[in-house]
Amino acid sequence: MALDPRSLSEEMAGFLRDRHLASLTVLRPDGTPHVTPVGFTWDPDTATARIITWSGAKKVRLLEAAQGGRAALCQVDGGRWATLEGFATVTADPVECADAVARYARRYSPAKDRGADRRAILIAVDSVLGRA
Repeated sequence: MALDPRSLSEEMAGFLRDRHLASLTVLRPDGTPHVTPVGFTWDPDTATARIITWSGAKKVRLLEAAQGGRAALCQVDGGRWATLEGFATVTADPVECADAVARYARRYSPAKDRGADRRAILIAVDSVLGRA
């Protein structure tokens, strides 16, 4: 079922706040999917998903080489699931990265300090599929 990312039900919003891991899918240059497990946070006010990572991660290198691109983030728990889709970009901006790290710490646990290697992937979500 397609959902509006800016007006999710309380059940779906709660599911996206609960502590779950997800799979992030980005595309390689040949069009094949690169899928990796991630923790992420959801900002309902801006319809933005955030993933913290580091500069050498394959997902970062793929997105940087393509100057961003479509991404899908999928979280599953039994019959509940959500796929967040949108345009993904990578940032090394210290303010953006610190915000992403703080959000991650609230949902999961404090993140390892990556210093200047810290990167954040920001997905401007324009489509949500799922059932909570």
